[in-house]
Amino acid sequence: MYHFIINPNASGGKGLKVWQRVEKALKRRGVEYRALLTEKKGDAAVFAAELTDGCREPQTIVAVGGDGTVGEVAGGLAFCGPVTIGYIPAGSGNDLARSLKLPKSPLKCLKKIIDSTEYKLLDYGVVSYGGRADHRRFMVSAGIGMDAAVCCNIAAVREKQRQKGFFLGKWNYLVLGIRQLILAKPVKGYLVLDSTKRVEFNHIYFVSAHVHPYEGGGFLFAPGADPCDGRLDVRVVHQDRKLRLIPILLGALLRSGRNYPGSRLYSCREAEICLEREMPVHYDGESCGAKKELQVRCISNKIRMIV
Repeated sequence: MYHFIINPNASGGKGLKVWQRVEKALKRRGVEYRALLTEKKGDAAVFAAELTDGCREPQTIVAVGGDGTVGEVAGGLAFCGPVTIGYIPAGSGNDLARSLKLPKSPLKCLKKIIDSTEYKLLDYGVVSYGGRADHRRFMVSAGIGMDAAVCCNIAAVREKQRQKGFFLGKWNYLVLGIRQLILAKPVKGYLVLDSTKRVEFNHIYFVSAHVHPYEGGGFLFAPGADPCDGRLDVRVVHQDRKLRLIPILLGALLRSGRNYPGSRLYSCREAEICLEREMPVHYDGESCGAKKELQVRCISNKIRMIV
């Protein structure tokens, strides 16, 4: 039995279209399956929790949607028994699929899942705040600052576009990124890495913590991130002049892999981020409000995923 958790609204309705193609293929192949369609944010986590809480039998859960959908599924897992995760990307960013080099074709992804012979034990991250009382799991990345502000505005823009019957997809990231670049104001702050190393900055625009190399629909902020090494790659973008951010962002968009002045990259198992004022926070592109302080940490080799 395969349990499919589907976000039909992913990428302006692309999720539903992808699922319809996948379901036809499942029926042709005579595969036993159960479909759970989300209606609102958080449903995927609820479904994953219901499927795994107290269950000690092996299960396969397949997420159909974007990075946020997979992140929600991971966030709901109870890890009571053996769970295998499959992924059929149907989002606009698909940074996880890009990192794992999954096929672009939904039917090829389905074939890989049904005929699976290759798995990886992947890390996931945890972002927490309020003394770790509140926390969220993330599969791809989490961050605070300008990149999170873009993510926080994406959902509202997508809903308006869906109502008007059009959808700009990954171009939303670029358009909103330019807008946030114009509006962004830097902040003083510091990081504490692995409880030992403290680094301070006067003009922070954003900090992003990565399990996988990409975020925001293909921006390469962590070229060396390895989702199986038990570590996070933490990118700090800081500049005293805003125009100097442009080469950094263009380099990430064009995936140059270069380290530009005003952009630092650290590798750690956990990090504490402290800023002088609140800034937006995201996990896998989902907003969790504005914070001044948060912690990120890596949980090693916990997600068994079909690749």
